[in-house]
Amino acid sequence: MELQFERTALRCLDRIIREVRTEEVTQELKLPEGLPDIGRVLAAWGQVVLRSKEWRADNVVVSGGVMIWVLYAPEDGSDPRCVDTWLPFSMKWDVSSADREGTIRVMPLLRFADSRTLSARKIMVRAGIGAWGDILCPREVQICRAGEVPEDVQLLKRTYPVMLPRESGEKTFVLDEDLTIPGAAAEKLLSYTIQPEITDRKVAAGKLVFRGSGNLHLVYRCAEGRIRTCDFELPFSQFQELEEEHGSDARADLAPAVTSLELDLAEEGRLRLKCGLVCQYVVNDCSLLELTQDAYSSRRQMDITMEELKLPAILDEHRESIRAEQILPGQSGQVVDVTFLPDFPRQRHAGDSASFEIPGLFQVLYYGDDEALTAASARWEGRYELPAGADSLIHGISAPVGRPAAASGSEGMELTGQIQFLAETTAQQGIPMAAALELGELQEPDPARPSLILCRPKGEELWELAKRCGSTVDAIRRANKLEAEPEDDQILLIPVS
Repeated sequence: MELQFERTALRCLDRIIREVRTEEVTQELKLPEGLPDIGRVLAAWGQVVLRSKEWRADNVVVSGGVMIWVLYAPEDGSDPRCVDTWLPFSMKWDVSSADREGTIRVMPLLRFADSRTLSARKIMVRAGIGAWGDILCPREVQICRAGEVPEDVQLLKRTYPVMLPRESGEKTFVLDEDLTIPGAAAEKLLSYTIQPEITDRKVAAGKLVFRGSGNLHLVYRCAEGRIRTCDFELPFSQFQELEEEHGSDARADLAPAVTSLELDLAEEGRLRLKCGLVCQYVVNDCSLLELTQDAYSSRRQMDITMEELKLPAILDEHRESIRAEQILPGQSGQVVDVTFLPDFPRQRHAGDSASFEIPGLFQVLYYGDDEALTAASARWEGRYELPAGADSLIHGISAPVGRPAAASGSEGMELTGQIQFLAETTAQQGIPMAAALELGELQEPDPARPSLILCRPKGEELWELAKRCGSTVDAIRRANKLEAEPEDDQILLIPVS
């Protein structure tokens, strides 16, 4: 007689892509009429904007652009001028034609922005963009569960807590603000960038609630001709209705991105900001899976059909704040602006650990001791290590948090920045489970068969002992008044039938 187990579907998400793409974009920028000729290029700033995500037949395409501002000192010695442009980009990840439905999460990152003079009227602008693509497809896995079985059949059931990606989506919203630059009147905006940060997130049953801020950074020229900066922290609080209710162990991973940015300067330093943001989320939830791992009967022959349950399990999540420090030797002066651009980590496996190299770039604009406006840059590289099992994968990403700083020190200009490093350890976890039983004819018990008195072998569990001796775990526990596994070499009475 064949006894088939019941099959129920467990919905989860399978990551088909989790990779970083990089692209370098360039453009020749011609000065508009009315601006003085270029003496020297001083600095360049950039803001990455994510415009679209498209799922095609056999690939996923992400597009957007970089808003670029270039500051230069005119040849005639007049006040610094700024010109701006837009550099479009497009990135592609190949996917199987069988995967035509899913969620695209993208974290775009500006790796560098620089420029150089081509002629008195032309500037070559260059920007490096990185994009971390996380592409998830819905999947159903079949869980086999035992129903009613004959009394003589013993089942070994075990419960596995497994953290799985269960739901994904995105929440779009707009920051619409009226702001005022404090202090000296702003004559001209030179650049404006915004850095979204998530500070708190919570999955509450059927809702995702998150808070954060958009950190707006301005570089402007005041009426006296000096270059100044100003920062605004623009808090936001959002919630998103989820497709299903999740348990108390559920947690959310969010990837914010800027989708649009407009800023207008009116009189007396008044600003009108409109910024589009998208928070792309995935909800990971813990499922308790009760699976049958073994079965036997002391009164009949029995064959077990086993299957392997493969799950995209999340084994661990690690968040760490990393401080970046660097020195520009021999440099000093009054700092006008400092930018820190961290890149995506490079990962290396060595034995039972994973090592991450986290590169970054500091860019500083300052008035030197001779009051000349000067720009300098310095590269930084951090390292971080995590334990890594043979069958596990670790995915690490980094994002800037807070504002970088620069100060004059004894050895030069001391630069500091902050990175939020996130590492997630995953594995295609395989768990054996019984799917069916083939039961032979039931045999009558032997009334003359005596009970056994045995010394429990070291390391042998009660299940293995009961199966070997033709008894049951419950019968051994009752006969020996056990509440847990017996000690090694303990003498046990084994009832048999």
